[in-house]
Amino acid sequence: MSVPEQMIGVEEALSFILSHFEPLEPETVYILDALGRVLAEAILSDVAIPPFDNSSMDGYAVRAADTAGASPEMPVTLRVVADVPAGTVADTPVGLGEAARIMTGAPLPEGADAVVPVEETDKWTNTSQAPRGKGATVEVFKAAKVGANVRQAGRDMQPGELVLTTGTLVRPAEIAVLATLGHSRVQVIRRPRVAVLATGDELLDIDEPLSPGKIRNSNEYSNAALVARYGAIPVRLGIAHDTVADLTAKIHEGLAQSVDLFVTSAGVSVGDYDVVKDVLKAEGEIRFWKVKMKPGKPLAFGTIQGVPLLGLPGNPTSSMVSFEQFARPAILKMQGRTKLTKPTVEAILDDPLRRTDRRGYQRVIVCQDENGVYHAGTAGLQVSGYISAMARANGLAIVPEGEGTLPPGTQVTVQMLDWPEVEK
Repeated sequence: MSVPEQMIGVEEALSFILSHFEPLEPETVYILDALGRVLAEAILSDVAIPPFDNSSMDGYAVRAADTAGASPEMPVTLRVVADVPAGTVADTPVGLGEAARIMTGAPLPEGADAVVPVEETDKWTNTSQAPRGKGATVEVFKAAKVGANVRQAGRDMQPGELVLTTGTLVRPAEIAVLATLGHSRVQVIRRPRVAVLATGDELLDIDEPLSPGKIRNSNEYSNAALVARYGAIPVRLGIAHDTVADLTAKIHEGLAQSVDLFVTSAGVSVGDYDVVKDVLKAEGEIRFWKVKMKPGKPLAFGTIQGVPLLGLPGNPTSSMVSFEQFARPAILKMQGRTKLTKPTVEAILDDPLRRTDRRGYQRVIVCQDENGVYHAGTAGLQVSGYISAMARANGLAIVPEGEGTLPPGTQVTVQMLDWPEVEK
């Protein structure tokens, strides 16, 4: 079942597509495999972090009151009663007029309430000669305040404290928190499996020599790379020829691999062979649209036996631009991501950009001048069948529909291709 092709806006198409997606189910993974994934569980601390008072630098653990009035001209001399490397616990408390040599991260000895950095003692120029063990002395050149250079137990995290909420995007910092709390495994939203299929009798695989009338299959590889870039697992189905049997077999191959989304390229525009549309219609419910954007007007979306299918245009740049606008947000939503829009900047045009009756996504190179102002210059020929400008571009200038040309000096919004969606 389908509806006739209609011209719709980008926002209307995206809203309809996203309404068919929800976050996938969670799975438990090793913490390093959680990087870039979304937490499906809340993380509470079951211990105090730090677990004990410890020194934030190399120096001497002291009683702050014993250092009162210390200066380079009138140093305070303390007797060293212990040596406390990191990973050990002092067996001797620090008493009146005493100090313990201490390393960064080592537990503060009983009786001490501050740490004097080694730089503020008479041993700072040659720490290898710093006093060790009972009977040695150290001269302190600056008075210490209570708590100085001490990391207090529980100051970072308290037992029972909610540290990471469900829905948090796991970055290296979150990995550090999980490791600190002893979580070697964690629940995250699983990665979507996305079937990638290119259609067309004119296509050759990239290892095949060119022959008359044939072109290499770049769309399968660019779309698979985009799938992987945005955190999903590409399931490459290869090339489907323009026959009912071949295309149907490819679709069933994807269904057999438990994919969560089909991304196809070509076969959805007005001039394409009816066999592609006929097969898609026969296998599920598909809508064919003309979207008010350039490049990327032809688009198809629907379901195949309950699995969403997004049909992208066949021209290489059209396919990639359409992927960024429609497939990328859907893939992110399945992973539990909430920020689905690409970052944008306001940039000054250095080159003219032509307007049309559709919203343009023109390939540009964005840079900043010495004043921090963004500028956008064309990345090359704005032809949907060419790919080199897309390779040079780091942004898509969003050109409002209309007549004429945007002259240099015009401010435009640019969608930044290489900047990640920011969750927080």
